[in-house]
Amino acid sequence: MPFSRTSGIDRRLFLSSVLGAAAGVAGLSGCANGNAAADTKGVSSKPLADTVPAGTSLKIASYLGTQQLQFKLAKLELPFKVSSWVNIGAGPDVINAFRAKSLELANNAGIPPIQAHYQGFDAKIVAINITRKPNYLFATKPGSDIQSIEDFKGRKFAFSQGQAQGVVLLRALKKAGLKYDEVDLVPLTSNQFLTALQSGQVDIAPLGNTQAPAYLAQYESKGAHVITTDVVDLLNLLWAPTSVLNDSAKAAAVAAYIPYWAKGQVWTYEHPDAWNEEFYVKTQNLTLAQAQGITKLANKPLFPPSWDEAVKWEQETADLLAEGGFVKKFDVSSLFDHRFESIAAKAVPAGYRR
Repeated sequence: MPFSRTSGIDRRLFLSSVLGAAAGVAGLSGCANGNAAADTKGVSSKPLADTVPAGTSLKIASYLGTQQLQFKLAKLELPFKVSSWVNIGAGPDVINAFRAKSLELANNAGIPPIQAHYQGFDAKIVAINITRKPNYLFATKPGSDIQSIEDFKGRKFAFSQGQAQGVVLLRALKKAGLKYDEVDLVPLTSNQFLTALQSGQVDIAPLGNTQAPAYLAQYESKGAHVITTDVVDLLNLLWAPTSVLNDSAKAAAVAAYIPYWAKGQVWTYEHPDAWNEEFYVKTQNLTLAQAQGITKLANKPLFPPSWDEAVKWEQETADLLAEGGFVKKFDVSSLFDHRFESIAAKAVPAGYRR
């Protein structure tokens, strides 16, 4: 059902429906009541250990096995045990896995840490990769007459407030000068976007650059197309529960992992032909031409020595969500564990720091 200021649906109830009963059992009811202050115990201020104690392990997210494949192809071997590589990527799913203690470190965009804070779950950002080019396109349903963001008024949009796609949409609407009550935001999770487009449940959905080629291959002949904008989702980050970071051994493992995470992304960027073949063609069943189209849009990894720009962008994102009534306004500086700030930058050549 459409979701807008005029629909009569409370945004906090919408959040509950999107994140599901599991999160509700874990404490989301506090969010619905507006009592969403995060755990105030805070992260440890102890210096990070130089080495990872023997026997230390981590449970790390690796959606579609990308992380293991990067490390294998780049010949990078971690100095600690990964007890499980968890095939998980969407922000709401990551938060639920953090709560269940089945995941200890994840790679997401900037919005999931904001959502976790709003739900009262304490987690911190430990590494930042800056994204300069758009990595989402706005795909239309088949037969659509929408040609630009100026045509967005009055349309139905697939919207997931707990994921990167949601904030990209909100920023695009703001850029177009549209208020929330001038569009219909249909509450969905990103794994439902394609079905919603195909069925005509929504007029537009933000799709990742990796998703769009397959969608167009099937529906472009039926009138589906994409609309590009210059709206970016600036942050690609690593984050972890505060309980993990307060464990000195696990914090050392997180610190040891960050350089490999950064080097893996640099390797992928520098070896597009190998990545196209080994990942997109062999594991995702894309054609080589489709894979090449995706890698042409790939962002150069950038690991800033200072997180100032990232903190500013994260604050703007939180404020944008607060303006729409999706979260309460708060100071996002509490989301960053600055003990880890320079680690990624030090692990890569100077050209990948700015």
